[in-house]
Amino acid sequence: MSSIQIPRRRFLALGAAGFGASLLAGCDRLSESPEVGEFLSSAEGLTYRAQRLLGGSHSLAREYAEADLSPVFKVNGTHMPEGDDYAELVESNFARWRLRIDGLVANPLDLSLQDLRNLPQRTQITRHDCVEGWSAIGKWQGVPLSIVLKRASPLPEARFAVFHCADMYEHALDGTGQYYESIDLIDAFHPQTILAHRLNDGPLSVGHGAPLRLRVERQLGYKQAKYVMRVELAASLEGFGRGKGGFWPDRGYEWYAGI
Repeated sequence: MSSIQIPRRRFLALGAAGFGASLLAGCDRLSESPEVGEFLSSAEGLTYRAQRLLGGSHSLAREYAEADLSPVFKVNGTHMPEGDDYAELVESNFARWRLRIDGLVANPLDLSLQDLRNLPQRTQITRHDCVEGWSAIGKWQGVPLSIVLKRASPLPEARFAVFHCADMYEHALDGTGQYYESIDLIDAFHPQTILAHRLNDGPLSVGHGAPLRLRVERQLGYKQAKYVMRVELAASLEGFGRGKGGFWPDRGYEWYAGI
């Protein structure tokens, strides 16, 4: 197991110099490093295969007690998406917000926040591990993604769930600045993968991704997409962003960030 962790430790060491006042600039500099690209491409497949082999599709991330909750759960990345559309959603307390489930499904869905609250819920206390080196334990509540996807009836050719988010990074001059993330359907149907709308017994704050964020507990923090607006099932990750499966994977991070 130690051999699986070495590439990630090396990544953190390389990243320490690149992360400064600007997280975005730091990540972009790392993604341009040939050394980073070389070990990421070789390590990711090993990590993915090892976790699937050793952990299976239903092994659970560790869950904690309320006494273990961190006194502060750090807001990281985007603190609030820019633009009038999101600001209007906040102003209306997300009354007009809808989650779209589409792509390779037989029954596309448009769900309000109340619709999601009315579905069976899961509460879990888990540790969020950030690639920057910090961790926090939080109590998340939301609807298991599997319940939503089953209602949408995935088609046989669907292999990935792609999460389209409200935040946009305008510095991406190639037109790939819309934030997105993706996971395979093994993780999408995992019991701890939820669409969370509450943190520590309160509604998600804007900084933590209101009204809805992904929690895929067996992966690192950058996979936990905030401000989710749409979930699209797809057979391939080609055609999304730069084709690597997520905003940060497009810029050199591992697509599969299993821990």
